[in-house]
Amino acid sequence: MKPEITAITAILLVGSITSFATAEGVPAWVKNNAGWWADGTISESEFIQGIQFLIKDGIIVVPMTSVSAEKSEGVPAWVKNNAGWWADGTISDGEFVNGIQHLIKTGIISVPVSQQMSETPMKTTDDSKLAVLEAELERCAEIVKAYPRLNCEKAAKHQIEAYSIKKNGQSFQAGPVTYYWPGLGTEGNSFEITESGQAILSVRILAENNGSSDNVSMMCTGPAVCNYDVWNGEKAFKYSGMDFTNGQIVLQSGESAIFNMLFGPNIGYGGTQFIYDPSKDYVFRISEPYGSVNIPLNIQ
Repeated sequence: MKPEITAITAILLVGSITSFATAEGVPAWVKNNAGWWADGTISESEFIQGIQFLIKDGIIVVPMTSVSAEKSEGVPAWVKNNAGWWADGTISDGEFVNGIQHLIKTGIISVPVSQQMSETPMKTTDDSKLAVLEAELERCAEIVKAYPRLNCEKAAKHQIEAYSIKKNGQSFQAGPVTYYWPGLGTEGNSFEITESGQAILSVRILAENNGSSDNVSMMCTGPAVCNYDVWNGEKAFKYSGMDFTNGQIVLQSGESAIFNMLFGPNIGYGGTQFIYDPSKDYVFRISEPYGSVNIPLNIQ
């Protein structure tokens, strides 16, 4: 006969007063569940449900674990042995969590990636968010077909770079779109004067539609007709190069895109030569129908 307090009931009663744990500090009361399962008092399915609840609720924080293509139909005997040994103190918390990771890897325990690392500020750090994104990129390698794998890698790399820009950059709001710029000296953002005296400015910016449920179009069809330029208080400088596809970038709700612009020699088509005057302040100017904003460039 099962104990009066089953595995799930114990979780619900004690979980509210238990501190959060990592592999180095799984709550001691969880050993009751492991011991009950090891001696056959509760079933395998009850044990799995209990552990899955603990992970999802953040009581046990399991390191990021990729799901393998090789699935398992049941819990291996060694994992059950580990549970019993952990319950009586023979093995460490870390060794017990290794067994839990194996259950996640083989699909026996199903836990969303975002919940393997806790979702609340109390349990999550910025580094863990990056670890989640990097783990998603690693999982792309498991895709066999080339094009789906490349698309997966492209999307994952974008999320990693977007996260870095948002974390390290400053935000600027223009209507429903937030623009993030990390500043000169970061990847894709530089200023130099060549030996011939030509000033070259490279700008790399993240734009995110986080304020509209509709699609938003960012427009730049050519140097003469472009909603993005550099302004020094007296003169507007048009781009020498940019990577808008077909003159526009369409952002769906919640979607982001990274775009690049180069200011330097006059390429014609209504363009201008970029000229640097140290006595003036330069801004990257955004003038879209949905909103306008100036991003200080702090060129020195």
